[in-house]
Amino acid sequence: MKIAVLVSGGGTNLQALIDAEARGDIRNGELCAVISSNPNAYALERANQAFIPSYVLRRKEYADAESYGAALDTLLRQVGAELVVLAGFMTVLPDSFCKTWAGKVMNVHPSLIPSFCGEGFYGLHVHEAALAKGVKVTGATVHFVSEVVDGGAIILQKAVEVEPDDTPETLQQRVMREAEWKILPRAVSLYCEGRLTIADGKVHIS
Repeated sequence: MKIAVLVSGGGTNLQALIDAEARGDIRNGELCAVISSNPNAYALERANQAFIPSYVLRRKEYADAESYGAALDTLLRQVGAELVVLAGFMTVLPDSFCKTWAGKVMNVHPSLIPSFCGEGFYGLHVHEAALAKGVKVTGATVHFVSEVVDGGAIILQKAVEVEPDDTPETLQQRVMREAEWKILPRAVSLYCEGRLTIADGKVHIS
């Protein structure tokens, strides 16, 4: 099954997928393309080093979200993508795209949804909010993408303990290392193995 990964920045979650594929941990799946909304994203270099074809699709080169979504749809079909993974992709996709690709797009979010998610909760903002609230446990969630930001059906979650002396930066690193980089490749493999089904807004793993 061909997997396209959408990125905007450093690509640490992309690297986790690249490493997982190299270890044979993504069963019945292969990374076929990396698409970046940012031409300067280091994720593009990671793709280059792993010999994965990469493409740049900048949001500001399109009149509106709909035309951007249409261009993305065209490119994904050209590369033969069967699963789309958002790995630090900083562009909100239009509803039309989400409907067309329903059940075929997954995202990794650095909190235990429904906590600290939705509009405005991305990157360090998530961890700043978690620390401001004083939570003792946070984590990461892999979920299917829907028209509601961070509102799609949950596939996998993993908890991470918050340390008393954490900063947003240290917490971000621990959540990536202990949760995101583990559950994202796992969720991708489960999808490629045909073991995920959605019923009544919930994901069931066979």
